Amino acid sequence: MLYLMKAKFDQIDTVIAGWMSRNGIRMLRWSLGIVFIWYGALKTVGMSPAQELVARTVYWFPPEMFIPILGWWEVVIGLGLIIRPLARVAIALLFLQMPGTFLPLILLPDICFTSIPLGLTIEGQYIVKNLVLISAAIVVGGTVRDPGHERRL
Repeated sequence: MLYLMKAKFDQIDTVIAGWMSRNGIRMLRWSLGIVFIWYGALKTVGMSPAQELVARTVYWFPPEMFIPILGWWEVVIGLGLIIRPLARVAIALLFLQMPGTFLPLILLPDICFTSIPLGLTIEGQYIVKNLVLISAAIVVGGTVRDPGHERRL
């Protein structure tokens, strides 16, 4: 009985893992693109909850100019991720932008931490989650030299 249950589990597990393998990269690319479009669009229309953090971090640029430009930059990244032939450009733009997203941890520690170095505020958590976006971009970037990757899996 236990052997039959294990065999059935293995069969189901194989089907699920195969589906994940065939669809994971595409879903990751699309979800990453949607996140960048959404966050960027909020900045272009003045609705981003991160606006004050951005303005206080990049204080040497007028926020009414810089935040919409940053927003459009993010929209372009998102569209480039969704439109697969533009993925290289999108990932390059993403990696140019990402170091700046960590600046508040250095320039505004009082806003990012409740207790340095581990106690993160909501703003700090918002920034640290960018590690996941960077990792996702690395995974997507690993497929740009193989245009048939998503179709073959």
